[in-house]
Order: sequence, then C-alpha cells, then structure tokens
Amino acid sequence: MKTSIGRKGFAGANIVVLSLLSLVTAYPILYVLFASLSNPADLMAHEGLLLMPAGFSLDAYGLVLENRMITGGYLNTIIIVVAGVTLNLLMTSLGAYFLSRREVLWRNAIMMIIVFTMFFGGGLIPYYLTVKGLHLDNTLWALIVPTAVSTFNLILMRTSFMNIPEEVIESATMDGASHLTVLFKIVLPLSLPVVAVMVLYYGVGHWNAWFNAMLFIHDRDLYPLQLVLREILVQNNTDAMLIGSDSFDKGLVAETLKYAVIIIATVPILALYPFLQKYFVKGMMIGALKG
Repeated sequence: MKTSIGRKGFAGANIVVLSLLSLVTAYPILYVLFASLSNPADLMAHEGLLLMPAGFSLDAYGLVLENRMITGGYLNTIIIVVAGVTLNLLMTSLGAYFLSRREVLWRNAIMMIIVFTMFFGGGLIPYYLTVKGLHLDNTLWALIVPTAVSTFNLILMRTSFMNIPEEVIESATMDGASHLTVLFKIVLPLSLPVVAVMVLYYGVGHWNAWFNAMLFIHDRDLYPLQLVLREILVQNNTDAMLIGSDSFDKGLVAETLKYAVIIIATVPILALYPFLQKYFVKGMMIGALKG
C-alpha cells in the first residue's frame, strides 16, 4: 500500500518533535554527568550549555566514595529497598489474591473501604503518633512497615490476578492445593509481568523516599541515601564531606561534589529499569484490561 505524502509528512513531524522532546528530557541528566566529571575551576568559569566535561577530573567522585555518609547511606538504602520490596510484594500479593477470589464474602465492600483510603487519610500528626506509639521511630522499620501496602498497587495486582482463568485455580484446588500453594506456585508465576511492575514501583518509591526518614530518623548513622543527598543539595552542607580534602580547593570541589552525589544516587535505579522493561508494559496492560 502506497503511503501518501501527508502521512509521510506527519510521520516526519512526529520524529522531529519526539526527538526534540527526548533531547530536552535527556540534557539535564547529561549536564549533571558532564558537570560531575569536570574540573572544578573550569566548570565555574564555563558559561552557556555544557555539551562535554569542562576539563576532566574525578576528584569529586573520589571524595564521594571515600565519605562515610555516602557509603553508610547507600547501605541503609539497600537494606530498606530489599526488606521493603520483599514485605511489599508479600503483603500486596496476599491482599490481592484474597480480594480477587469470587467466593470471598463482602469482597466488594472490603474493596470499597480500601479504595476509600486513597482519598482520605488521618493526616500527618496521627501518622507520626502511630509510628512513634509502635516504637518504630529512629529505626529503619519506620521506613518499611508503614508503607507495606500501596492501595494503587494492590488494585493493579488484584486486577491482574482476576484475569487468570478460574479453571486453573479450581483444578489446583481439586488436587488438594491450599490457597498459599495456589498463590505462590500458580498465581504469582503466571503474573510475572505485574510482579515486575510492583518491584519497579515499590523499589523506586523506597529508593527515592526521604520525607519519612526526615520525620523519624534522628541518628545520622541511619540516614538513607536520599536524606544525605537532601542535606547536601538543599541545605548546601558539604563541609563534612570535604574533611581531609586539603589538596583541593574546597569551595570549587563543593560544586562538582553535588553533581557527583546526584549521579551516584541515580545510576543504580536507572540501571534496574532495562532488566524490567520487557515486563513493564505488559504488566501495565494486564492491569488495564479488566476492572
């Protein structure tokens, strides 16, 4: 079938517009990367767009990787992400399986109560008092347990489970499989795309979380990476990271140091997405097929 001139022109315009949008989106990331690799003095003297590193220096990365705040924040964040995502998947899959079963009494009423929490909450003060009353404050559990289940993710996983043919579950039940066996050996393996979506959603949420840490964590040794990053960028506090860096101009290195911290804090979560990409779109579409 011959393509018309108008269709070719439309496709060409789309390519141009999307390319420009991609460039606008990618440039801030490239700017931060180039700035982190730049010589501090050359970066301060540079004006206009930064299309390549101004000079070349790895001093900022050396300081970041040697700093105990960053390494400790990394370790705390990894613990939070691993423990948090594990708990999230367990609680969300249990809740989604329960609410997806047709034989559950008052299933729709329970679902409405759960959905209600998406629009109305108790507020920050009751939330703080609840966490403090459970003696979770100033522990990493304060960043894991209160966010065990996301209502949106629960709905997404429930919808995916409802798309599994009922005959498959009935067959396993007739063979003597318990509900936990059905969930972990049949339902979840058949729902790998939506599980990958849950891992990405919950993982990114835990990796980027800083507000709860600011509320509940008082011991600096328990700071997650994002709280360390906030202290450096928002409060402009790099003095602790520059201790022992007399060989550098501290005022200049502090500028590239901020960019290096951003790159180190961002790369791991960006590296995760390509491994889950093939499941991501499929998982989102499965959740959109049936309400």
